[in-house]
Amino acid sequence: MAKQTTSPISPTKSFPVTWEELHRNAKALAWRLHDIHEKTPFTGVVAVTRGGLVPTTIVARELNIRLIETACIVAYDNRALITPPKLIKPPQAGDGSGWLVVDDLVDSGETTKILRELLPKAHFAALYAKPAGKAQADTFITEVSQDTWIYFPWDMEPQPIMPISGTPGL
Repeated sequence: MAKQTTSPISPTKSFPVTWEELHRNAKALAWRLHDIHEKTPFTGVVAVTRGGLVPTTIVARELNIRLIETACIVAYDNRALITPPKLIKPPQAGDGSGWLVVDDLVDSGETTKILRELLPKAHFAALYAKPAGKAQADTFITEVSQDTWIYFPWDMEPQPIMPISGTPGL
């Protein structure tokens, strides 16, 4: 196995996602996947932990899929990208035939590359995709720029922030 390294991420933009937006985007992902699922029903869903757990729950509910597996991978350590990502627990889904893999974000695409090696016949879906990784996703909802850090609702607490102009309105 290659030696793991970390490289700090210095995004210039932030993209906060509320619980409502996350739910709406996960439901939109389910709508996009519905026709595929109707033609050839998915056997189950693989949630990419940890970010893919909540979207997987919503997609599985909407598509009435009861079998959920996990792929446990560490791709970030305190906002530093781990290269290559560390696989902690592989999914129990054979070669991926009939399986749907759901994640919150395809960033560099490295996590998805690892999973594609394990599950070459699975369908890969994400809520958000960045240019460097979007080719690794079969289906996604929203593209964001590579220099954007997405703040998911589980990463945030309400607090005052500085306006884009840099001038507080106090």
